[in-house]
Amino acid sequence: MSHSTAHHPATDQPDRLADLVTHHGIILFTERYADCVAFYRDKLGLPVWFEKPGLCCLRFGDGYLMIETGGAAQERRKSRSENPTVLRFNVPDVEEAAALLEAQGIAVTRKQYDWGTIGAFLDPDGNVCGLKNADDPFFAR
Repeated sequence: MSHSTAHHPATDQPDRLADLVTHHGIILFTERYADCVAFYRDKLGLPVWFEKPGLCCLRFGDGYLMIETGGAAQERRKSRSENPTVLRFNVPDVEEAAALLEAQGIAVTRKQYDWGTIGAFLDPDGNVCGLKNADDPFFAR
């Protein structure tokens, strides 16, 4: 992964935090740790980068998704106030990806919009994950 690093000309120091970042990552605190690791690793197929007690770091595109203990699970989809994020997976074909997930017992709710197709599904803690059609012209910019 190549990064262009901007520096302030007078001091040869980076101008922004983004100039120093080597890996972007997301940390997901979970209550059902073992179930969440199995979900993201085995059902979704994210490769393990490394593991430590109570922590599993998975490759998530060019970054990582770190699953840790210490979260709060829900039996239902968490509200936006409980978890205001969605882990998004842009795929060539939402229907095909949804069918793969459904074959593993993961329910997917599909919606069509004028800007594209999405599919929503839940991890074992009730966190929302999403599918999105990858041909969105905004991502080509």
